[in-house]
Amino acid sequence: MKHKKTYHSMNIEAKDGKNFLVEGPVSKEVLEKCEFDEGLVAFRKPVQQQKALIQVLDLPESRIIVARDGDLIVGYATYLYPDPLERWSEVNLDNLIELGAIEVSQRYRGYQLAKNILKVSMMDEAVEDYIIITTEYYWHWDLRGTGLSIWQYRDIMEKVMKTGGLEWYATDDPEITSHPANCLMARIGKRVKPDAIHEFDRVRFKHKYMI
Repeated sequence: MKHKKTYHSMNIEAKDGKNFLVEGPVSKEVLEKCEFDEGLVAFRKPVQQQKALIQVLDLPESRIIVARDGDLIVGYATYLYPDPLERWSEVNLDNLIELGAIEVSQRYRGYQLAKNILKVSMMDEAVEDYIIITTEYYWHWDLRGTGLSIWQYRDIMEKVMKTGGLEWYATDDPEITSHPANCLMARIGKRVKPDAIHEFDRVRFKHKYMI
């Protein structure tokens, strides 16, 4: 499959006078010239995460959407094929990609950057060829930093994902079913063929009695 990528952007002017550029899919040059905000620490230290994402762009299917305050990256989302160790890679669909990470710096929360990152992600008409999934696990959520309960965080997370057209899907995946707050969400593009949807449904449920 040829992964077509068309650049889109959105300018956001906040009430406090801050201006943000949300853009993508971005090139290596953009990631290399910008700095990562010190509050982007969910996965690695900012410098290490920046290097990791630069390497991610070598993958043909990869998409990275960023939110910038000038040349400071304060939020981002990554889209990649699922990890080979996850069940979602077992179907070997070349049009199934995963929203693997979406992060906004602690210092820049409250500007609705996550929602706008997802909006820009879906501006590319090519997304209609893909099944886009995300797996949400409560142990990855910043409950301490936000002061929210598991269910409050889950509610916000679902609303953010719905901005990008992702909806809740049932599954018997053991990690997801290990806690009721965990969930699978997905967006099935308008041009995805029925055979691909069938394969996605098959991998969602490995135990027939769950269907």
